[in-house]
Amino acid sequence: MSLEALLKWKSQIFEYQQKVQENKPPQQTALFDLTPKHCDPDAIDPFTLPLQSMAFYRMPTDAGSAAIYFVIDNAMPLLLYVGETRRSGKRWKGEHGCKQYLDSYHSLHHRYGLQREVSIAFWWDTPTDRRARQELELNLILKWRSPFNKENWERWGQPFG
Repeated sequence: MSLEALLKWKSQIFEYQQKVQENKPPQQTALFDLTPKHCDPDAIDPFTLPLQSMAFYRMPTDAGSAAIYFVIDNAMPLLLYVGETRRSGKRWKGEHGCKQYLDSYHSLHHRYGLQREVSIAFWWDTPTDRRARQELELNLILKWRSPFNKENWERWGQPFG
């Protein structure tokens, strides 16, 4: 991928995600005091969550707990990947396709001397039920159109796959 193509690819994703962040959906009013939906994808902003190093999985820890996680390059910022796990402390220890994409992403940025600040953020208040967690994950993938998730490869291409 050329430098120009990489910069164009990143700027298109950045512009889309900025619009998503700025254009909060309208809040529906009701005659009755309704409890807000617990796992509303519109209430989760990955860019406001506390960040951790991508080496988090190498730290001594227990198995962790259920979470939705977001891989973010804070240099722009770009949400690169959305995932879900039942055991946050073990999910990244083995094979994970996103690790390979990140290696290619880092290498290309290094080649062109571009800054990158890739971190991971966790949203812990996720359902423990796997199907509900996966539904939330898919809704977030489709909302943010994270480019490393296969659901969005048709839109952004697969330059790091």
